[in-house]
Amino acid sequence: MNRILIPVLAMAMLVPGAMAQKARIYNTAKLKLQSGKQIVGGTVSTTDPEIYCAMASAGWDFLWIEMQHSPLNYQTVATMMRACKGSPAIPFVRVPDATEGDIQKAVDMGALGIIIPMVDTVEKVKNAVTFAKYPPMGKRSQGGGQYGALWGSDYRQTANDNIMIVAMIESPAGVAIADQIAAVPGVDVVFVASTDLGSFSGKKQGEPEYEAMVTKVRDAVLKAGLKVGGPMAWQNRQGYAFFQGPGETSLIKSGAQAALGIGGGPVTKKSGVAPIEGSEK
Repeated sequence: MNRILIPVLAMAMLVPGAMAQKARIYNTAKLKLQSGKQIVGGTVSTTDPEIYCAMASAGWDFLWIEMQHSPLNYQTVATMMRACKGSPAIPFVRVPDATEGDIQKAVDMGALGIIIPMVDTVEKVKNAVTFAKYPPMGKRSQGGGQYGALWGSDYRQTANDNIMIVAMIESPAGVAIADQIAAVPGVDVVFVASTDLGSFSGKKQGEPEYEAMVTKVRDAVLKAGLKVGGPMAWQNRQGYAFFQGPGETSLIKSGAQAALGIGGGPVTKKSGVAPIEGSEK
């Protein structure tokens, strides 16, 4: 064997990945999280490309594209994402469920974040990782889509390092297995769904029983080395790094009220209490 090659191979054995090229990371929201900073996403339920593009360029780190509680379909969202190619906010999609069809369509159209609602079993979040990631980590099929047009010709080689999985805990059942959810390889963020946690538990923010559930999730997630998410109003809570901001309709209303000097605007992090979803209109 070549005498020059021997030391190189020896170094590669001592330093894992020494001969492997570092993956290109274009998910700027992920990079910001990895640097220890908080990230905030504005919520989008609109079918209007102009409003979508305004949100995508407004300063959010990512967009929380709402496909669980809206009539949005994949063709419409794909069109909006393509119309705003290169905008600063990274597209994340809250899919209706952790099914292969929903997740495959979301990543094929270029989503770099998959938000999984109603996670109350380990199998559900494992499925999400499996369907979102290419082999060897997952079982995502090649298929077609506009992902290459949005993120480059090396997408197939870089997608697994850029796509993020966000698991939403919305019920006491999810709280009970928070440590198991956080232990699933491929999960990046575990999100505490403030409104539904209250709805399913019958408890309110600030009540000891509610706060005990929230603390249990936070501690389990941080112990696993992952990021904790919650509503934007929780930005001052210790340990949180990933936040869902208001939707475009409430922002239009509060923006108009601010311009007119009337109204109180949406509940923000100043109060520390997340608004009840559906009450902002």
